[in-house]
Amino acid sequence: MSARCIMVLGTSSGAGKSWLTTALCRHYARQGLKVAPFKAQNMSNNARVVAPTLPTACGSLPPGGALACLGRPGAGSVVAPTLPALREWGEIGSAQYFQALAAQAEPDVRMNPLLLKPESDTRSQVVLLGKVSTSLSETPWRDRSEMVWPHIAAALDELIAENDVVVIEGAGSPAEINLMDSDIVNLRVARHANAQCLLVTDIDKGGAFAHLYGTWALLPPEDQQRIQGFVLNKFRGDASLLAPAPEMLQNLTGVPTVAVLPMWWQHGLPEEDGFFNHRFDAMRSASANGVAAKTLAVIAYPRISNLDEFQPLQNVPGVRLMWARNPDDLAGLHAADWVILPGSKHTSADLAWVRQQGLDAAVARHAAQGGAVLGICGGLQMLGEALIDTHGVDGNAPGLGLLPLVTQFAQDKTVTKTAAQFGPVGGPWSALSGVHLQGYEIHHGQTQGHSAMLAGGAVLHEVIPGLAWQNGKGHVLGTYLHGLFESPAVLQALFGAQVPTLETVFDGLADFIEQHFEAGVLRRLIEPAHRA
Repeated sequence: MSARCIMVLGTSSGAGKSWLTTALCRHYARQGLKVAPFKAQNMSNNARVVAPTLPTACGSLPPGGALACLGRPGAGSVVAPTLPALREWGEIGSAQYFQALAAQAEPDVRMNPLLLKPESDTRSQVVLLGKVSTSLSETPWRDRSEMVWPHIAAALDELIAENDVVVIEGAGSPAEINLMDSDIVNLRVARHANAQCLLVTDIDKGGAFAHLYGTWALLPPEDQQRIQGFVLNKFRGDASLLAPAPEMLQNLTGVPTVAVLPMWWQHGLPEEDGFFNHRFDAMRSASANGVAAKTLAVIAYPRISNLDEFQPLQNVPGVRLMWARNPDDLAGLHAADWVILPGSKHTSADLAWVRQQGLDAAVARHAAQGGAVLGICGGLQMLGEALIDTHGVDGNAPGLGLLPLVTQFAQDKTVTKTAAQFGPVGGPWSALSGVHLQGYEIHHGQTQGHSAMLAGGAVLHEVIPGLAWQNGKGHVLGTYLHGLFESPAVLQALFGAQVPTLETVFDGLADFIEQHFEAGVLRRLIEPAHRA
């Protein structure tokens, strides 16, 4: 088996690459083909826990890396970092996780071999084939490329060998001419996979035809030939008014515009960066859910992580989901409303930001009036009394003091899928009592009750052993489990609601592109005649 490879490139970040890749995965899977997604490198703090094993050659690469393993010229010319032992669960970007599900494939670390998790504006934690690599995290950006490329190439080669179709997502723009010499995610991948490429742009931002032409024009001639079609995404209005621009663009480039995709707010797929566009939050909530009976305010600190897990709440009737960045955003909340402190890639830094913004006092006021407060992972850690870091992992800091807990940061990261059941739960969360759920954990912190405070009479209820706690009054709850709101049982218990399943979402995406792509384009992209 040798897969035909399709690659989705974009004129910029946010053009629609992830969304379109997911739709293509489901489209080809519905044709009875074996499909896998791939993205060489993703930069995101939205990650998922995936299969702990790597089935074939990548699991035992020699010191020369994949070149030696595959018997290619250049073997031994690159000394690649030692691969992590892949007997434990690993991390990949959330986008590739959802793409794998859309492809009806089991997600595994080869689908996103390199994940960069930003910890500040100038530093990222590097995850290679699912595991944190301290050495790569400390390696300068440009020096990493040749170290990681052998592993990226080997992972891609295995997916090509095992599947009928591999749908590849690029990153940013392939025309970043300052990065072309160290590229490992766009053109180098396209060449290695001999991929047929689509170039997508966000027409809602304006300048779409200039973006398409400029990106195409900056590509080397041999890579220009790979572009099989332009895609205009997020179009609002009468598509006939686009003429004669697509024809003029084709005359300049030889590349046809193969799809005009209308703006579609409620497709149900989490956004790549986790945020829902704040300009349309209220409009989307009102149009989907009617009058909001409950507001859920999520604190949007700078290193927020795993926001994709809140996507199902967008579709819960009577719920308004909003992002809070300053105290005014929490003003006017009622006790029945929730304040949510989500995950964080850098808990101590984000906690400092919360204090700088004055959000610590706003959260405390909401809790003081009996308002519901929920902390997830890093948010749970913030709700406690103290963050203790003796290994230089995250940082020391006093907590918000809403739960009598202490978190100590360990050098090793916990990465695992978890099945759990809530014990007796009180307060606004009482409906969770006895509920079973599947979730996942990604954290360095290890949390336990504050022994001195508990000895002094503080009340703490451990509602899931080692994973979830609530205060004595019951309105403050913290948990390490991500994926809470992706559990149908949890949504039913808390809101009495059912939301569209992921299968429904994926089929809807495939239906959408099948309706709006030019006839025959999707089929021709995987025909053998298109491979060089």
